[in-house]
Amino acid sequence: MRYLLFLLLLTVAVVSILGFRGCKSEKPPLEIFPDMDRQPRYKPQAENEFFPDGRNDRPVVPGTVPFLTDNQQRYPFTAPKDIFTEDEYLSTGKLEDGSFGRGIPIPVTYQLMQRGQERYNIYCTSCHGMTGDSNGITKKYGMVGVPSYHQDLYREMPEGQIYHTIRYGKNTMGAYGSKLSIEDRWAVVAYVRALQRAAYATLEDVPREERDALEMAQ
Repeated sequence: MRYLLFLLLLTVAVVSILGFRGCKSEKPPLEIFPDMDRQPRYKPQAENEFFPDGRNDRPVVPGTVPFLTDNQQRYPFTAPKDIFTEDEYLSTGKLEDGSFGRGIPIPVTYQLMQRGQERYNIYCTSCHGMTGDSNGITKKYGMVGVPSYHQDLYREMPEGQIYHTIRYGKNTMGAYGSKLSIEDRWAVVAYVRALQRAAYATLEDVPREERDALEMAQ
């Protein structure tokens, strides 16, 4: 009798807690582990008194790099207009025939070189080193195979191919298309060319007004 009574009580307890399987109920289910399914959040286009304009969704931060999904890159008609597609060479480094072009399609100014140096120091030096000789900090932690920009292969490489590698990545190098704008990528290309030229520079490459100071330093 005790066993039957215990079994009956156990059945009632289980049914009371779990309910009858297959029965419909308008009550919310009992959640032991909600797994953060429901959290406080702000909905887009809703009102928000915290911001002066009174809305939840925020304007795009100036300088944000547009990012396309794989499908948008594969099917350009699904991508927003004038994003990475305003000029084939400017945006991809390739010409209409699919080959890599030469030259930098934006004006190379002192300000652009400064920007290129800044972006290069942020994103490139860890692997390629401050001078482009592949002696970055990652080499000390087992990152091997990073090429030096000063090899003939890379000195003769078209600027469009360098740009294309920066945007899409290659081998173990990741893509930086979502981190650098079009202008910033070309700025990095220009700075890489400056590093390459500096590695093989001669006194004749130095402006005349600066040569005397160098000769005196020697």
